[in-house]
Amino acid sequence: MNSRLPDVRELARVATFMRDRVLANLKDGPKTVPEIAQALGHPTNAVMFWVMSARKYGYIEELAEATDGGYYKYRLVQKGDHDDEGSYGEGKP
Repeated sequence: MNSRLPDVRELARVATFMRDRVLANLKDGPKTVPEIAQALGHPTNAVMFWVMSARKYGYIEELAEATDGGYYKYRLVQKGDHDDEGSYGEGKP
């Protein structure tokens, strides 16, 4: 087992890259975390982290109702839906 911790810069680079891929995937419309994970080819738990991060920073929001499977669908926050004038629907703060 490698006891070396990952480089913080590398983690930030990967997180930004994956956030942009999640946002691009949502341009077609709202999706659940498992749907995004399948489209990206990554595990659901990793995608959940990226989705929650994008939600925390106002790039995306969940729809009010959960699906029959108990998952929420997430969609891009449209221009004007956020306090400042960033174009969150385009993946840029």
